[in-house]
Amino acid sequence: MIRLSRTGARKQPQYRVVVIEKERARNGRPVEVVGTYNPRTNPASIDLKRERIDYWVSKGARMSDRVSKIYSKPASPSAQPAA
Repeated sequence: MIRLSRTGARKQPQYRVVVIEKERARNGRPVEVVGTYNPRTNPASIDLKRERIDYWVSKGARMSDRVSKIYSKPASPSAQPAA
């Protein structure tokens, strides 16, 4: 499963996008960290390893609703190479 794992202090959430077995706890040991998400910045900062997410989806991993919503957003302009 690809889902969010919460980090950060109380009332200051930051999240890691992790590949983890479905039965494990929210902040349990992940198989791989594939990105970060910080909703506290304006706009929210999203850093995803899209090729690794595609790899895990091809192996049968399912994304949570929130991760699929984050993943569907276009990549930030700073992450795209200049043409």
